[in-house]
Amino acid sequence: MEFMTTPADVQGVRDPELPGRLLATERDELVPLLRALADTDFALPVPACPGWTVRDVLAHCSAALLRVVENRFEDGVFSPESNDRDIAERADWTNARVVDELERGMTEAGPVVVRAGGALDGLALGEWVHAGDVRVALGEPGAYAGRGLPDALALLGTLTRDRGHVPLHADLDDADQPLKLGEVSGERPPGRFIGDAATLLRLYAGRPLGEAAGYELAGVEEAELNLFGG
Repeated sequence: MEFMTTPADVQGVRDPELPGRLLATERDELVPLLRALADTDFALPVPACPGWTVRDVLAHCSAALLRVVENRFEDGVFSPESNDRDIAERADWTNARVVDELERGMTEAGPVVVRAGGALDGLALGEWVHAGDVRVALGEPGAYAGRGLPDALALLGTLTRDRGHVPLHADLDDADQPLKLGEVSGERPPGRFIGDAATLLRLYAGRPLGEAAGYELAGVEEAELNLFGG
């Protein structure tokens, strides 16, 4: 699948509507898939999140989004301990209730993320990545692709620039223009990536590449690209 990249994508200009749009797009693709699953599918392990099942990842995602909607950011929020508590609090919920909460979160959190002016952009991208994690566990194709991919790439550009991440010039097989990622300060020459967009997103998310297409990476180590750490 080849997609178009806009001048804003290439230049790293932040589109304030982008995080909410990405969440809404992913909601419309992911929720129907989840509602069609058998209960046994929710118990499948998620390779990218050791120790977690599909249900655990979804519960984590829905809890994080509801915290945003309800403005609940107590000390230690989003820590491993906090994430485990969120999952445990939903242990007696039906799978359908977890999906209902996730759908609500992906709908209502978008405008809040937008109003945050960039402070919560990482959460929007993280939710999109976790949707890819779930697709891998379910054996679905296009795990880190789909209709949200162009917006995910644009958001990646904003985050890597704002966080002063390592500079990278990405020539994507499935895009019409290259992407410039990270902070170009002149102190370090940009690294170079050649490959497809989904593989690039996997690298930045620290996800296993699995049977991803071959790619070339020069001037930067894989570990340096990991945006989320861990």
